[in-house]
Amino acid sequence: MMLLLQAAPLLLLVGLLLSGRAGPVPAVLAALAATVPAVLASLDGPALPFLVAETLRGAFLAAMPIGVVIGGLLFHAAVAGPAAESAQAATPRRIFVATLLMGAFMESVTGFAVGAVFALSALRGMGLAGAPLGAMALLALTLVPWGGLGPGTALGAALIGLPAQDVAALTAWPNAAWLLLMGPVLWRLCAAAGVAVPAGEKLAQMGFLAAIAALLVAGHALFPFEVVGILAAGLPLLLALWRLDPPRDAAGWRRAGRALAPYLGLTAALLLARAWAGAPAFRPYADLPAFPLTHVAVVLWLVAGALLLRHPQGGARAWSALLRARRPALAMLLYVVLARWMTGSGISGALAVAAADSLGTLAPYAVPVLGLASGLVTGSNVGSNAALMPVQAALGQAAGLPPLLAPAVHNFAGAAGAGMSFAVTALICGLLADGTRPAQIWRLLLPSLVGVVLVGWLSVALLG
Repeated sequence: MMLLLQAAPLLLLVGLLLSGRAGPVPAVLAALAATVPAVLASLDGPALPFLVAETLRGAFLAAMPIGVVIGGLLFHAAVAGPAAESAQAATPRRIFVATLLMGAFMESVTGFAVGAVFALSALRGMGLAGAPLGAMALLALTLVPWGGLGPGTALGAALIGLPAQDVAALTAWPNAAWLLLMGPVLWRLCAAAGVAVPAGEKLAQMGFLAAIAALLVAGHALFPFEVVGILAAGLPLLLALWRLDPPRDAAGWRRAGRALAPYLGLTAALLLARAWAGAPAFRPYADLPAFPLTHVAVVLWLVAGALLLRHPQGGARAWSALLRARRPALAMLLYVVLARWMTGSGISGALAVAAADSLGTLAPYAVPVLGLASGLVTGSNVGSNAALMPVQAALGQAAGLPPLLAPAVHNFAGAAGAGMSFAVTALICGLLADGTRPAQIWRLLLPSLVGVVLVGWLSVALLG
């Protein structure tokens, strides 16, 4: 009975979202209401002080990704050209570049689903719309363990006392295998959008994905894990952009330089900020990540602000971006609060342990499933690792797995789930603003979700 009560908020949330009877915000409000009796039953002490404290903690945690998303919208508003100039035909190559290359690169640089925001904008400029557009945008979130220079991976490794470089290096193997599955997933989405992908283009796209996968796996032997995602997505991106529109004269080179300059400047600013060790930080909670002066959100706002100040329509563009951010920001805040209530009260851990205990000798195969679930619920790699990384590491240890395997598989599966999570899908639906519901997007991405579990199981079977 207790487990049913604890599972009720998630069952209600998933049921409402999949049924299409409620949008992301009403669904999470209903789940929050259902969480209150579960918290009352799970806690030893009074619930009201706990709920207030965890709501404040959730608001603090949510402020960081919300700040990044708003900063990403402001940056995009600063660099976007006029609608007539930026509109392009929806070709298979342009869709691929916008999602699995440019989107993945931007996510590696900034994190917190900004890559999906950029991909959505580029795809919308091609005339795409509805659930296929939203699902394509989420394919940008395929390198989440390295997104924003890897804070979630670093936190998870710190929680279990293992080197972050080693955890990231092993995470790269299942992530690379799953990335290769994204080609067929994208072709399915293209078909849903009415865009045919020729056989020759499919072969070329698989070549690009194989290159990203190889760079992802090999990069950790040469570079700090924080920059591996940038290199793995950025190098193939440059080649793809060259093949799409190679500069043919001096004017073409100048146009290319002007187009790339804001992105290169943002990347350099973020890397310089990361190099500032011991930067001042706001840390109201000792057990939660601090909000440093060099945070991605701060850098994005500063760079975007500088670009908007130089733009003749900077004020209008900034105001439009802020208006677009209202609904996604509210949804993200509520989902983070839900995650904090469930994690802080021990509900998430209790459900995970009960699921693992019920499987007996098959318990190691619960690791990718639990990782995916934690990512779907928490909406970020940071949240997923904070919630269940210690539980997953203990589960792997009890099952006799190598010390790095369960944490790496959890890091992969949780990050993949975060890219298709309740909160991030709500963000995308809010930006679409056309009535698209999360269930419509998840139906299109079902092969991707299944792929996460299958790759996770294969990793446990082969490496365990």
